[in-house]
Amino acid sequence: MNFLKKYIKSNIKINGLKVYKTYNIFGLKFKFCIIKTNKYHINKYLRNIVPYNVVPHKIWEVEDKNSILKLDWNESTLQPSPKVKEALHNLVEKSDFFNLYPKTCNQELLKVLSDYTNLEQKYVQYFASSDAIHEYIAKMYIGESDKVLMLAPSYDNFRLTVQANGADIYFSNVDDNFKFNAEKFEKDINNIKPSFIYIVNPNNPIGYQLDKKYIESLLLKHPNKMFLVDEAYYEFSGNTVAELVKKYQNILVTRTLSKAFGLANFRFGYLISSEENIKSINTIRNPKNISTFTQVAAMAALSDTEYMTNYVSKVKEGREYFIQNLEKYSDFLQCYNSCSNFVLVKFKDFALKSKVFNY
Repeated sequence: MNFLKKYIKSNIKINGLKVYKTYNIFGLKFKFCIIKTNKYHINKYLRNIVPYNVVPHKIWEVEDKNSILKLDWNESTLQPSPKVKEALHNLVEKSDFFNLYPKTCNQELLKVLSDYTNLEQKYVQYFASSDAIHEYIAKMYIGESDKVLMLAPSYDNFRLTVQANGADIYFSNVDDNFKFNAEKFEKDINNIKPSFIYIVNPNNPIGYQLDKKYIESLLLKHPNKMFLVDEAYYEFSGNTVAELVKKYQNILVTRTLSKAFGLANFRFGYLISSEENIKSINTIRNPKNISTFTQVAAMAALSDTEYMTNYVSKVKEGREYFIQNLEKYSDFLQCYNSCSNFVLVKFKDFALKSKVFNY
């Protein structure tokens, strides 16, 4: 062995993102790439994952943001309730909290959420955005090689979240005319046999909504499957399945204050579920990730629901006006009814679609 070591030498070199090992055998050199360092250190489920594509966020390049009507992320077109600004001003004046971590269990905030949802506090928990809730839900309920079914098209960031956990994603698509087909959906559930099902209700990006009784029927038919109902656009429809959490263990409901309440920048969301599910997810929840500014802003916004409902009423009026006027051009496009703050338009001609899009 020692004899061979005299004539066979090796060394390792790192060149960029690759590691090479070179063998010198009796004067002949052999070079091998033994590893690509970036993939070697990355979670194996993320090495070839398709990212969640975010459209350019150019609003932050505009100095006078009031001169722009930004609609592409479905944010509120108005600033939040004036009570939010007032509460934040009062908070900054105190200035004795900057060096402290935020409240980890804000009972006042939980009380406001309880009042708003008409549910006892034991059914509610708040988080740093509904995206953050989805990440905790994935950790708690979805494991390696679990089958997750998404009613599609849908909010794609959830797909990324569960794939990062090693789950297998399946899609149950609407029909060619963007209509939900209950028979097809339930057939997909029975064929795929997922352990977890994700439904955005009202749907994003189409805008349709599933009936509460229908969702309840799914919970009854599939008691061993967990259902996540994403109600990010709940306020624009006024219909919710939140009450079902008092009867069923296999439903999670997530909401946000980013849309109707105009607090997208604060990243605040909340989970509605059974007391047992809330207790379970609290075991892995990081309670200090919701800043004091966010907590105060959320309480102020939720204390002024009249401001929010007035805004929602205006959005609904605008939505109906928009749909009614587009229907005049039915020879060129199809406009879909919506329960959200956006409307899906299908053009009959790609050139016309591109022209309108660019305009």
